[in-house]
Amino acid sequence: MDAKTQKAELTRAAIIGAALDMAAAEGLRSISLQAVATRIGLSKSGVFSRVGSLEALQKAVIEEFGRRFLADVFVPAMQFPKGLPRLQEIVRRWIVRMRDVEVKQGCLYTAGAFELDDQEGALRDMLLDEVTRWRAALRRTVLQAVEAGHLQPDTDAEQLVSEVSSLAVGLLHDARFLRDPRAAERTQASWDRLIKSYQT
Repeated sequence: MDAKTQKAELTRAAIIGAALDMAAAEGLRSISLQAVATRIGLSKSGVFSRVGSLEALQKAVIEEFGRRFLADVFVPAMQFPKGLPRLQEIVRRWIVRMRDVEVKQGCLYTAGAFELDDQEGALRDMLLDEVTRWRAALRRTVLQAVEAGHLQPDTDAEQLVSEVSSLAVGLLHDARFLRDPRAAERTQASWDRLIKSYQT
């Protein structure tokens, strides 16, 4: 990669990173090309030439959030054996990321869902696809735990995924709104009780 290409990629990454910070703090609709340009010291046309339209930037933000989320939560857990050990590590990492990242900066998956829940369009569809893929990955992990004999054979994978997702939303509510410093600890305790009810 030549220096010019590398610089262009770094600039694009900076644009998307700045827009992601704005979206996490204030919502996807808070992003504007001018606001991002001002934040990183570029012209509005300079931002446009690197990412395209506002909708293209918003989509890039959703993609980047998903990439970072999976890199922190899902990818490292793949080193653990299939079944309950992997599921436990995914949930542990999810709680840690919520505590260390989303609680401080906001969660695009959660806040974006509330922001776009009653709006139709490409942005909602893209966020829905990202969240659906994440939940499908969780569901596969649950099913692997059932197949390994770690969870009861009649385990409803969709139900368990819904329950753990609800724990994550509750963690954000309690940590960000109630400002409960023990929210992550309480969520981990809730998960421990929940998963025990499914174990063989």
